[in-house]
Amino acid sequence: MSPPRRLVCLASLLLLAALPVAAQPTALVGGTVHPISGPEIDDGVVLLRGDTIAAVGPRGDVSVPSGARRIDLSGQVVTPGFMDAATATGLIEVSAVRDTRDNALDTDDAVRAAFRVTDGINPNSVVIPVTRLGGVTTVASIPSGGAVAGQGAVIDLHGETIEQMLVRDRAALYAAFTPDAADATGEARGGLAMRLREALADAQFYAGREDEYQRGATRDLSVSRLDLEALTAVLDGDRPLVVEAARASDIDAALRIAEEFDLDLRIQGGEEAWMRADRLAEANVPVIVKALNNLPTAFDRLGARFDNAARLHAAGVPVALSTFDTHNARTLRLEAGNAVRHGMDRDAALRAITLAPAELLGVADTHGSLEVGKTANVVVWSGDPFEPLTSVEHVFIGGTEMPDDSRQKRLLRRYEDLGDRPPGYDAGAPE
Repeated sequence: MSPPRRLVCLASLLLLAALPVAAQPTALVGGTVHPISGPEIDDGVVLLRGDTIAAVGPRGDVSVPSGARRIDLSGQVVTPGFMDAATATGLIEVSAVRDTRDNALDTDDAVRAAFRVTDGINPNSVVIPVTRLGGVTTVASIPSGGAVAGQGAVIDLHGETIEQMLVRDRAALYAAFTPDAADATGEARGGLAMRLREALADAQFYAGREDEYQRGATRDLSVSRLDLEALTAVLDGDRPLVVEAARASDIDAALRIAEEFDLDLRIQGGEEAWMRADRLAEANVPVIVKALNNLPTAFDRLGARFDNAARLHAAGVPVALSTFDTHNARTLRLEAGNAVRHGMDRDAALRAITLAPAELLGVADTHGSLEVGKTANVVVWSGDPFEPLTSVEHVFIGGTEMPDDSRQKRLLRRYEDLGDRPPGYDAGAPE
């Protein structure tokens, strides 16, 4: 006997109600859309279906399904989710508490190439929700320490497990030519370069001799088997080498090593990169910089200046902007705004926090722009995202709208109206 029709209808309604919000198409209609991959679209439409972008274009060119959730964005701005290319998000909770820092190995080894941050990332970090509220939907979580720190990962800031968050594991290998790295390893600046060269040369020797190595039939090598395998992937071009270097001469050293070993190089920090802009442009080496940086906070940063990003871009260097921060990555848009303030082209600054970091980290096929088929990481702004008073109206990651909530907001609501009573006041207690 077939069930009554009313029960069938009721069951269907309950099933629809149980579907996640992301399963319903969402149409963002009427805003000014910045696809990054193409020109700005006035009165545009961005259609999200599942976890991908289904359509982008002027209102008259995009057909909105009848059952779609429709959000009117008149007067608002739509961009891809922003991407910070250098943070320790998910790896550091409280900087002063050792038990909550998982971005570095506690070892004296100069080369730590095998270290992968992925297994230490905490999806429940309280840093993640507040970062999303700044319009940042994707970050590179990177290691630190030693001459070669290890391998970073690109993650979306949504998901209950690292598997759900992970965009690209082992996205890049990170090294450093900095005073901190020299202090940690007991090396001079040239010693850091020597360690990196030696490790790369050993990895070249190791490649193709794995069986001999396992039998102990090769010469001694300077690093472990796992380190050799991680370095071999860089030599093969499977992942880039990101070198943290501020001083112009350190950037020269990184460029020499990259040329010697035919490496896919990126420079991180680059406070004096403007001094080597022509050489970096000729080698097509991207640079990750912080716009709000002009103080000589160390001897290797005496040439720091606010227009670094603008000068690099003008010379033809691929530029990405970063906060180089974990707890304040939400301020990435202000870095871009200040880059514009100091001479960087506005479209280039927007690209420098969306598609440019996606390209240099190897995830541009799915992230960084509003294009059909790409991951639906989209942010809606009340106005110009580079203006401090602009607010985030909607954040979508993988097509799912993120809650407007964070630990900071909950604390604000808890204590914003105490009236005349001090915290902890008990109305039933004697005065």
